[in-house]
Amino acid sequence: MAAAPRRVLVIGLELGDGHLVRAWSNAGLLPNFRRLFDAGCWGWLDTTADLLHISAWPSIYTGDTPGNHGVYFTFQPATGIQGYRRFHEGIYGRPTFWGRLDAAGVGCTVFDPPYSHAEAGFRGAYVHDWGCWAHYLPTGSVPAELVGELEHACGRFPLGLEANDIGFMPLDPAEMGGKLAGSAAAKARAARWLMKKRPWELFFTVFGETHAAGHYCWSPSLEGTAGDRGTPMFRVYEAIDQAIGALETEAGADCTTIVISGDRCGPNFAGWHLLPETLARLGYAGDNEGASPVHEKEGGRPHRRFDPVKALRDLLPKDFRKSLARRLPTALRDKLAQRVDTANIDWSRTRAYCLPTDLEGYIRINLRGREPQGIVAAGDEYARALHDISSGLLELRNPATGAPAVRRVIAADEAFPGDRRPQLPDLIVQWAADAPIRAVSSARVGSVSGESPDTRSGTHRGPGFVVAAGPGVARGTTLDAAGVLDLAPTILARMGVAAPGSLTGKAWPELLDF
Repeated sequence: MAAAPRRVLVIGLELGDGHLVRAWSNAGLLPNFRRLFDAGCWGWLDTTADLLHISAWPSIYTGDTPGNHGVYFTFQPATGIQGYRRFHEGIYGRPTFWGRLDAAGVGCTVFDPPYSHAEAGFRGAYVHDWGCWAHYLPTGSVPAELVGELEHACGRFPLGLEANDIGFMPLDPAEMGGKLAGSAAAKARAARWLMKKRPWELFFTVFGETHAAGHYCWSPSLEGTAGDRGTPMFRVYEAIDQAIGALETEAGADCTTIVISGDRCGPNFAGWHLLPETLARLGYAGDNEGASPVHEKEGGRPHRRFDPVKALRDLLPKDFRKSLARRLPTALRDKLAQRVDTANIDWSRTRAYCLPTDLEGYIRINLRGREPQGIVAAGDEYARALHDISSGLLELRNPATGAPAVRRVIAADEAFPGDRRPQLPDLIVQWAADAPIRAVSSARVGSVSGESPDTRSGTHRGPGFVVAAGPGVARGTTLDAAGVLDLAPTILARMGVAAPGSLTGKAWPELLDF
């Protein structure tokens, strides 16, 4: 058996929709994607994003589940914290595949993978949070001077928009399509500069433009598309296709190309905005402004705690608040936001509470011994709370359709066991995605209604996809029963680095065809 070629180019697409890519490629509209499909191997990927949207990328990086790597969102709970904390360095419970490669002496250049940072002692080239759609850490690099050299050569990332600053602000799809196409081209130019900067055996970069497009440019007309090129979404994918061609040219014919996405797009029909009130009506949330709707109905005037930060926030115009927040240091902004979010919670009467979410529903039990002000005992009381909340949510109906509003309620203990499980929600609510959810009702809860503050047209759903071509890839093959956890062991195997037996994923033999 010949020695395996060691140069691999991995291109990630955040929220890159495999159905759109396949349809537009088959119609001849994405020539570089079409060439990859024709010359190599592809497949749909099972994904952790079905339950925890953003966990797909950490799962791709580590080859392990959220219960073991412990990363799923910008703001997460943790043992010893009442509420949640922001993504930070050191949060990962498992090494990334490029960290394992670097430790084994494989030359790696890593550019803008979201939800990541360079691991301690990393010896390759690493740039993070330069052209990401959402910034989780300040822009930086290893070596430290690299990002400055990149910006001197290529300029700053031109998009001028960033998810954490935008919040729920509506954006024009046509305008977004043009901006995202331009930023994809800029990302490609910067990536090519990095490819020339130093020798590498693995080059890994991620395009966030498909993420933003999936949220702001998605429309129902894209479902089952047969090649409509007159949409803002197509303009973004066309730019990504051109970027792939440019990066492949720079990498050379001896390099294998892998394009991967951890999820795809679908309509934003989530009911997360109704979950806090629903949880209160189920009797699990108590606040400082009045009695819990189910369990406490004593007479007398309820105690109301005054919080000056929340009071000031409520007095300021919304647009001014956003402008001011963008000027504050990230740590201070997060601290003030969490204080406002939790100002009305009476932890002594709160048995469960909602965590920050990206359109899913995340519930945390206020567990004694884990949360500093926890009141629910571990064991039977905890199990009863999980079962009771789940049952109450599964009874909810969408009055507009008469159908269930909640498709599934999943216990993280069952879905994602592991040593980092305490960094995840206790319950994950999967909303029915067949119609908008403006209200929910049941005999136990009554009717809860309200318009979602999130006007984004699209959101995350599975499956993901992968397509690969080049040396060592079996031409004309399709992956069977593949998942996002499999990329890491596959890359390690191609580079001749042994994967630990603890990894959940498995290597794809179709990409090891030497």
